[in-house]
Amino acid sequence: MTTGSHRQPTMTAGFALLGAIALAGCANMGGKAPVTNLPTPDAHANLVDARGADRGRVDIFKDGSGLRLELVARGFGAGTYAMHIHETGRCDAPKFTTAGAHWNPTGAQHGRENPMGAHHGDLPNLVIEPDTIGRATLQLVGTRLAGEGGVLDTDGAAFVIHAGPDDMRTDPSGNSGDRIACGVIVTTPVD
Repeated sequence: MTTGSHRQPTMTAGFALLGAIALAGCANMGGKAPVTNLPTPDAHANLVDARGADRGRVDIFKDGSGLRLELVARGFGAGTYAMHIHETGRCDAPKFTTAGAHWNPTGAQHGRENPMGAHHGDLPNLVIEPDTIGRATLQLVGTRLAGEGGVLDTDGAAFVIHAGPDDMRTDPSGNSGDRIACGVIVTTPVD
C-alpha cells in the first residue's frame, strides 16, 4: 500500500510537468504564422481596367534563360483572353491605345502560328475557368528586361489583356478584340 501511494504522486507530477511543457510550447507560438519571404520581382505591372479597378498583377523575374512572368488576373469572367506585351509604357483609359502596338523589336508579323511571326510580345492565351482567378506562368527565353533589345527601352512597355482570344495568326493583333486591362511595366525598387 505504501508503494502505491508513492507512485500516484510521482505519476501525477509527471503528467503535470508534461502539461506545463506543452502549454509553454504553445505560449511561445504566439498565434502567428511563420514569416515566408517571397522573392522580389525585378519588374511588375499592376493591371487596371478602364474604370481604374484592380484587375491583377504581373511579376517579372530575370532568370538564367530570360524572363519569367507570373500573372494573377482578377475580376474576369470565364473565357479565353489574349495577352501581349505592348511597346509603350502608358495605359491611358478607356481604350489603352497609348500602350502602342505589340512589342516587336525584330519587325516580325503577329502570331505564333504565322510563318512570318511572331512578335516578341505575343504570348499564349489566358484561359480562365468559371469562378476562378486567372493565373499563368510564362517563360520568355532569350529576352532581356532592359538594355539593347530589352522589354524596357526608352519609352517603357505595358502588359495588356484583350477582350477575346488571340487567333495566333492574324497580323497585327490576332483579332483579339479591345484592350480591357493594362499595366505599365516598371522595375521594382530594391529595399
